[in-house]
Amino acid sequence: MGTVRKTITLTDKQDSWIKAQIDAGHYTNDSEYIRDLIRREQERSIELDTIRAALIEGESSGEPRPFDAHAFKQRMSAKHG
Repeated sequence: MGTVRKTITLTDKQDSWIKAQIDAGHYTNDSEYIRDLIRREQERSIELDTIRAALIEGESSGEPRPFDAHAFKQRMSAKHG
């Protein structure tokens, strides 16, 4: 995997935050911290896309039916003990 060098501009407060994370031992340098933020955002984006797809699938599945929680619990107890 190749790498690309980027130049970014941060506020003093943001820079202090990153330095504090490094000083606390969470990261070894600024780049590691930024890469971790990007990875987390990528994961969050995938999770949101999955939730959106499930919601669309649910909305497209037809009219809602009544749900009997008591009967459901009984079925699950009988099936799984």
